[in-house]
Amino acid sequence: MLRLNVVTGAAVTALLLNCATTAPALADTMEAALVRAYQNNPQLNAQRASVRSTDENVPQALSGYRPKVAVTANGGYQYTDVTSNQGPGTQSATLRGTTVPHGVGATITQTLYNGQQTANRTRAAESQVSAAREGLRVLEQTVLLSAATIYMDYLRDSAIVEVQRSNTRVLEQTLKQTQDRFNVGEVTRTDVAQSEAQLAAGRTAQLAAEATLVTTRANFRQIIGNDPVNLAAASPVDRFLPSSLVQAFEMGLIENPNVTAAMYGIDVSFLNVKVAEGALFPTLTVQGAVQQAYESTLVQPHAFSASVTGQLTVPVYQGGSEYSLIRQSKETLAQQRLNLDQVRNQARATIAQAWGQLQATKSQVVSAQAQVTASETALNGVREEARVGQRTTLDVLNAQQALVNARNSLVTAQHDRVVASYSVLSAIGRLAPQVLKLNTTVYDPSVHYQQVRDSWIGVRTPDGR
Repeated sequence: MLRLNVVTGAAVTALLLNCATTAPALADTMEAALVRAYQNNPQLNAQRASVRSTDENVPQALSGYRPKVAVTANGGYQYTDVTSNQGPGTQSATLRGTTVPHGVGATITQTLYNGQQTANRTRAAESQVSAAREGLRVLEQTVLLSAATIYMDYLRDSAIVEVQRSNTRVLEQTLKQTQDRFNVGEVTRTDVAQSEAQLAAGRTAQLAAEATLVTTRANFRQIIGNDPVNLAAASPVDRFLPSSLVQAFEMGLIENPNVTAAMYGIDVSFLNVKVAEGALFPTLTVQGAVQQAYESTLVQPHAFSASVTGQLTVPVYQGGSEYSLIRQSKETLAQQRLNLDQVRNQARATIAQAWGQLQATKSQVVSAQAQVTASETALNGVREEARVGQRTTLDVLNAQQALVNARNSLVTAQHDRVVASYSVLSAIGRLAPQVLKLNTTVYDPSVHYQQVRDSWIGVRTPDGR
């Protein structure tokens, strides 16, 4: 009976990795969990809304190219009492009465030149959109990595619970056998106490493992969006990884969204310098106006006027604020360039760390599997020797605990093996639904951008709000 329990406990440790087996029917898979997190994670959806908000910076900047139209209307009540004297020897004339003056007018203003400020603001807004999209990629990778990690956490913690439960069953049988042997005088009361102590420790470890699993279940629901049910084993994503650390560095410095976002940040700062410098250039505008007035005076029943005027404004000195803004913008640009160096260094360090962890976990899985096999053989041998009096009860208990520790180490190593592969994929910037070939519609931020970029009017968002 004890031997059967040892085999059952060893089978538990094979739950985490799926090397070439078919997933059980109706089992939840890693890919399905990643899809749900990608589609429904509220933090990710909030970031998508933030990107859509950033898209509006471009039509706001483009509005500088477009005319500004204003329509005015006025109306009121007016009483007039005017006495006029035409000259010496003439009789004065009195003009008295009420009128209701009213009128309408329209003014159109078009900027023709403003030191390229509109063009530079537009390009800066487009770079801000690109940077926001890279920020969205950062969060997408964070959410997908968190989803993969919590999926493996639940597999690990549930497997550890099964290991501890199996251990408790074995220790209960060991205690029963020890008590039976004590009753016939084969062992002492000390052996029984040792078995009772080990069983109590085993139950404590089981309760701690079950408490950890409850916490992991709650975190799973928070990240994935549902409670874990019948999770299938997961596989590493080594097939999507570069073949060497050098290639990982090269790929990461090109595709890592933190790096590309920092590069767009430099573009935005450079264009902000150009916008600030544009304040030193003249501004040329043209304005057209029409006005229709009625009963503006007692003797003028209506009047119509139209005009087209041009205005050239040349800034000479504005208190020095424009020069300070230019200097400030240049310092911000220098800061962004230094920040890019820092981000690149951080990306390289993250890739190296994740790559090293991945290589370590590969060896750890092999070592842990060998440890479990050796511990099972040792436990069986110690039990056989104990039956013939060559081993004590404490030797059996120690061998059983060594096997439990080995199984926990294997479960943890298998967990770390899968998570490390996802971490490397995230570090190089390729943890994305397209790369993982997830069965989901990929969110394309450019769709909303194209819908609003050239909008001249309208207050409704493209989705009808």
